[in-house]
Amino acid sequence: MDNTAFKSIIYSTSEDGKVAYITLNRPKHFNAIDQNIPRELRAALRLANFDPSVHCIVIKGNGPGFCGGYDLSIYAEHAQRGETEGSQDPTKGYDPFRDYLSMGEATECYSELFRSHKPTIAQVHGAAVAGGSDIALCCDLVIMADDARIGYPPSRVWGCPTTAMWAHRVGPEQAKRMLFTGDLIDGKEAAAMGLILKSVPGEQLAETVNLLADRIKDVPINQLWMHKQVINSGIEGAVRSSQRLATIFDGITRNSPEGIAFQSKATLSGFKAAIKERDGPGNSESYRQRWKTKL
Repeated sequence: MDNTAFKSIIYSTSEDGKVAYITLNRPKHFNAIDQNIPRELRAALRLANFDPSVHCIVIKGNGPGFCGGYDLSIYAEHAQRGETEGSQDPTKGYDPFRDYLSMGEATECYSELFRSHKPTIAQVHGAAVAGGSDIALCCDLVIMADDARIGYPPSRVWGCPTTAMWAHRVGPEQAKRMLFTGDLIDGKEAAAMGLILKSVPGEQLAETVNLLADRIKDVPINQLWMHKQVINSGIEGAVRSSQRLATIFDGITRNSPEGIAFQSKATLSGFKAAIKERDGPGNSESYRQRWKTKL
């Protein structure tokens, strides 16, 4: 895929050609994941990796946020027709392999950020939630705005993070806290727990990412590749194993009794109502502030 064929992202490079920028470009939908984003992300990473001028890659979002997860207005329609994305028609039985083929392909696309030969940096503002957190956490380095939010609320019902990066980034206890609760946390808390590299005021986000990219881009590409291979080799087997299990479980969560009940609620009342009921007050500002006082 060449650069002109992209529909849901923008691919560009810095003036000196050493930094590639992949911008999720569905701003009216909070850059929610459609059928194009996974494969276009993979194609853009391939462009950057095979460009001899590019030393590092920055992924960011256009508009009010990084990525709000899967576009439920699209995937709900598939689910209601009993198609692969979302809950399958329970009267026909659940085919885990059919589900795995679809979600496994998306997971492979996001994981290209982790496997990329060249360093990847996520620049997160607004929200990186659900599938958006999958994309951000597959990057080598994540920098967030202080007031940005990250988390995986579908871990409460109707989802399991298929890229399975949580435990590999913060260890089992913090990962369990995040996935047992489905909490959203801001950039400051994400940095404090070691989930991301750094949190900065929103107005300093782009400058901070550029400062890091400028520092990295003058290192020879082969040096960057070797260091990344050495570090990744320590966890890549565990990552693949976790992703395989998580992708299977993601399908099960969407087709479990609770998952089907959630889907039915969404069909009757809309996804916003179903999500509000699922999440309760747990991701409200008052809850987050009360939790922070206990840290």
